[in-house]
Amino acid sequence: METQAVQTEYDSDYPSGNGSGNGDGADAAARRECAPEEDAARLSAVLESLLFAAGAPITLQRLVAALDGPDRKEILAALEHLGGRLERDGRGVRLVRVAGGYQLRTPPEHGPWIRRLLGGRPPRLSRPMLETLAVVAYRQPCTKIEVEAVRGVDADAVLTTLIERRLVRIEGRKEAPGRPLLYGTTREFLEVFGLPDLSALPPLRDLGEGAAALLMQTESESPDAGDDSSSEAATDGGAESPPERPEGGDD
Repeated sequence: METQAVQTEYDSDYPSGNGSGNGDGADAAARRECAPEEDAARLSAVLESLLFAAGAPITLQRLVAALDGPDRKEILAALEHLGGRLERDGRGVRLVRVAGGYQLRTPPEHGPWIRRLLGGRPPRLSRPMLETLAVVAYRQPCTKIEVEAVRGVDADAVLTTLIERRLVRIEGRKEAPGRPLLYGTTREFLEVFGLPDLSALPPLRDLGEGAAALLMQTESESPDAGDDSSSEAATDGGAESPPERPEGGDD
């Protein structure tokens, strides 16, 4: 009975690092110190599986809900660990922030082999489509007449094509005579152009001569705003947001 009591006391002391004098206690302490790093590595591996299985961009909120344990800060740290590891190891995928979430994507330099495997090229956007898309992106929500005022040509057919390609959507009607339709960009627009959100759109002044007409109209409507008006439109515009849009700037 006395031997059992001594053994019980030894067992209770062992986790605290007292050990038996042969180094076992130090080993236990070392294992405890390594645990947070191991947990982060394990969490990043789980996140890699989730993002790979999902395919589409996944918001931070959805990751928190799916894991049901780690908080936002822990998941963000694990995502940073995952992204850094994929980059350092030269892996065939990269972790990117796009369309309000996180996604595993192949690096651009691997594009030729991927196209050869899958066949063909992704659908291209014509110049009229790109111009119309730019107007909608910076002016949204905007009407067809407002798009045509910038481009100087009819935009009906181009807008229809962009809607079919899920790059533009109808957001409602403007409270004006005739109640014209309002157009805005979609989440697919962010995915195609690799943007985390609309605030990542470059300032109009950085786009060169191609954006002169749009910039001129923006400044004429808001003389004091300059290209800041485009940034404000990009932040608060009517693009389709993910069901659970990331909050703040920590994700």
